Amino acid sequence: MSQEQPSNTNPSGKLIITAAITGSRNMRDISPHIPYTPEEIVQSSIECWNAGASIVHIHVRDPRTGLGSQDLDLFRRVVEPLRVQTDLVLCLTTSGIAGRNLPYQDRLAPLDLKPELASFDAGSINLGGGVFSNPPDFLDQAAEMMLETGVKPEIEVFDSGMIITALRMRDQGRLLDPLHFQFVLGTPWGASATPRTLLYLLDLIPAGSTWSIIGIGKGHLPMSVMALAMGGHIRVGLEDNIYYSRGVLAASNAQFVERIAALARDYGRPVASPQETRTILGLSEPKNQKSLI
Repeated sequence: MSQEQPSNTNPSGKLIITAAITGSRNMRDISPHIPYTPEEIVQSSIECWNAGASIVHIHVRDPRTGLGSQDLDLFRRVVEPLRVQTDLVLCLTTSGIAGRNLPYQDRLAPLDLKPELASFDAGSINLGGGVFSNPPDFLDQAAEMMLETGVKPEIEVFDSGMIITALRMRDQGRLLDPLHFQFVLGTPWGASATPRTLLYLLDLIPAGSTWSIIGIGKGHLPMSVMALAMGGHIRVGLEDNIYYSRGVLAASNAQFVERIAALARDYGRPVASPQETRTILGLSEPKNQKSLI
């Protein structure tokens, strides 16, 4: 399938940095620095905002066990302080927990908080020792709720078939242009974190789309540099990679953001503010978000 190459939707060239704060699977037995409690997630998000991130991708954890949760009250305890204290763009997960077959209403509960972005995992894949299940009826329900609540889907792409699914749903009117894609490269069962893979995926997305990249584990820095050079955007954070360099654990999410922001400045791509990010992605500031500009 051949698509017209994406046009430049970001003439300023500014770089959007997303920080993925905690995820749902990595535990403190492999890194003591992973935030668990709502207060820790809020604090880490603020540190990333100060370091240059304009979007935070939010999962929440059960503070008693550290395991991922879709509890709406836990999300509220993160969202409300961040809306008061920052102008961050909030991207809430609808992924649930890989390998756990949560009811759809639990996965989609965070949409009640009307974030500007929410994850939209456009297909199923082996992940985390189980199946990360995103069947067609779930995708239809998620897309419908996002349209109703005015939430922009962040289309998570683990392999090329997920782009095809998203384009079919766009053609059906379930997803609206311009689409925003998040390429997740380097998982053990998905597309590899290589330049060739990225070029192939970019050839599939339609003109006018925006895109960001996640390099899982050792793919983090190479894929970030590719995005920096090619006009894309970058996601970093302890959800995706716990090592800052080979064998050295990252001390915080902000440490990752600081490195990418420094690379962007040296390369000549200014880092986008949250307000500039809203313009690039076609978002509007939520009415209950405090303006700090």
